[in-house]
Amino acid sequence: MIADNDGAPATLLEVGETFLGDADLSFDAYTSQAIYVAEVERVWGKTWQWACREEAIPEPGDWTVYDVAHYSVLIVRQMDRTVRAFVNSCPHRGMQFADSGSSGHGKQFIRCPFHGMQWHLDGSLREIPCRWDFPHIRDDSFGLTAVRVASWGGFVFINLDPEAPSLKAYLDVLPRHFAHAPLDRRRVSIHIAKVMPGNWKMCIEAFLEAFHVLATHPEGARYTADAAADYDVLGPHVSRFMHSLGIPSSHLKRHIAEPDVVADVVADMGFDPAGLKPGQSARAYIADAMRAAFGAQFGIDYSNTSTAEILDSVQYFVFPNAFFFPGVLLRMVYRFRPIDPDHCLFEILVLDPLPDGVPVPPPAPVVALAANETYEGVPGFRFGQVFDQDTENFRRQTAGIKASAKGRQTLGNCQEVRVRHLRQTLAIYLNQLS
Repeated sequence: MIADNDGAPATLLEVGETFLGDADLSFDAYTSQAIYVAEVERVWGKTWQWACREEAIPEPGDWTVYDVAHYSVLIVRQMDRTVRAFVNSCPHRGMQFADSGSSGHGKQFIRCPFHGMQWHLDGSLREIPCRWDFPHIRDDSFGLTAVRVASWGGFVFINLDPEAPSLKAYLDVLPRHFAHAPLDRRRVSIHIAKVMPGNWKMCIEAFLEAFHVLATHPEGARYTADAAADYDVLGPHVSRFMHSLGIPSSHLKRHIAEPDVVADVVADMGFDPAGLKPGQSARAYIADAMRAAFGAQFGIDYSNTSTAEILDSVQYFVFPNAFFFPGVLLRMVYRFRPIDPDHCLFEILVLDPLPDGVPVPPPAPVVALAANETYEGVPGFRFGQVFDQDTENFRRQTAGIKASAKGRQTLGNCQEVRVRHLRQTLAIYLNQLS
């Protein structure tokens, strides 16, 4: 990470560098049906996962369904404006109360569409048609199965394990590291969902390192200090990388002039490379230009915001599946959910900052991309080319893993330490490590 000496938050300077070993890792984790089945039970049934944004269910009676693997959770805003969650399955005959992935508003009670049994929004029994036929049912023991729910940063999280640690403990350093960039003061301006041709871990791991920039995103090497990125393991479930923009990669053999770096980064934002002052670095000029541009766009004063916050790729991963960016240029969050060993659902949300006092509006509708549709076709999405390049990698990597005679991968000790951290955390959940 580049030291700009312009007031970056102290949390960005905290170091979590560590050596986690150098043994090869088996490809079985991406291909084995048995491992996938174990993950469904021991990972997806026992970890905290962001299920929705708070503003997706703003009023009492608003609801949404979160699905992962075969699990389905109904999340409901209560009359007192708290949030509760329940297993999306009727205790009578198992019918889902609402379709997977659906949402709605103004629910007065929870009604099974099969036989019409009803529960209050708090999950307590309200009515059973033909009650005379169920003398064996006690009202106080026939409520809906509650699921643990908690919130952070404008996100509603669920955990299907009643014995799991609290969300606060699980997130570890994350709330403190995002104190300067509160995600609850953001709005979802873009939400994209696409099925990826790869195992959920394999796809996640592509975003845990900047090592792939040179080959996968060669245009980015002209303004990305990829080889100088920092990689930090910050807790049992949290890791981070930071890499600076506005500085050419040290991999490049020829010098990239500062005006050319400016042109590469900001050509699509309408900035004039000719505005670069004598002696001014491209990085400093780009940061100043973005402070002005984003300030006008969002109605926020960024004059005292550090270069790292306004410009750089600062990315936190929370096991098992979520990425959070506190920055302004890169203001996204990601989520991966497994479909089967060979496919996962990848979602990208762009979170635009809001001025103080402005209420958080409803989130943008989901843009669902088909397999043959590109990210570049999504209106207003600046990074379409990058994600299209990553998607093509997933298809080819999946095929290569299955063709491998070696049967395992060899990781770098520094740049791919977060990949190893994910796999070691996974092994703990699978009871393979203590």
